[in-house]
Amino acid sequence: MSGAIIYIKDDLKISDVQVEILVGILNLYCLIGAYAAGRTSDWIGRRYTIVVAAAIFFVGALLMGFATNYAFLMVGRFVAGIGVGFALLIAPVYTAEVSPASSRGFLNSFPEVFINIGLLLGYVSNYAFSKLRADLGWRVMLGAGAIPSVFLAIGVLTMPESPRWLIMQGRLGEAKTVLDKTSDTKEEARGRLSDIKAAAGIPEDCTDDIVQVQKQTHGEGVWRELILHPTPAVRHVLICGIGIHFFQQAIGLESVVLYSPR
Repeated sequence: MSGAIIYIKDDLKISDVQVEILVGILNLYCLIGAYAAGRTSDWIGRRYTIVVAAAIFFVGALLMGFATNYAFLMVGRFVAGIGVGFALLIAPVYTAEVSPASSRGFLNSFPEVFINIGLLLGYVSNYAFSKLRADLGWRVMLGAGAIPSVFLAIGVLTMPESPRWLIMQGRLGEAKTVLDKTSDTKEEARGRLSDIKAAAGIPEDCTDDIVQVQKQTHGEGVWRELILHPTPAVRHVLICGIGIHFFQQAIGLESVVLYSPR
């Protein structure tokens, strides 16, 4: 968007205030997507939620690419923002639940790494498409974002479902198979299985492939533990998480990313 906005402003004859709203409002739309992604992932699974995120972003990118006016462009931006919010929430969750302990932290750093690689590729594509006719170039810049989402959706369908989600659905047999494939050792697989079974309220000695699991709450207890009565360990993690994101924004990173081409 940062490179395309130069041409959008001239082509659609929009003001600086409209430009600011267009480029900055994505973060608000992401909040909606992130909120919806949690419930969706509990309903259809982590893997298919990533597919949903890719599909939503695909539609959003196409809507922005075919936009004929500012309102149409904002609708596309809204849809794309929902998709981004979905992906930003579910990708770390899926990675943490599938990966073994030895590489969990390393793999969970990938979303941030590839976000920045994506920004770089976005600037490269902006430069490449800037040679096109002014009213066509920015549409191709925005519409091209639909291409990676197709590869993401196809790629994730070849990957296993989260073993934690499978156990929460009572599908112990499938979860055991996934844990055996994604753990470094058989002992680690058994340990991870025991921990998830305990969290789901399944007896340790249960060996059935399909079991009945009591429905979980909607996270009210989690919010109480996180905000109202956090343990010292939870408080430390909470301060670190909020602090990192606060200073990431306070240094003006968004301004550089969104407005540097101007």
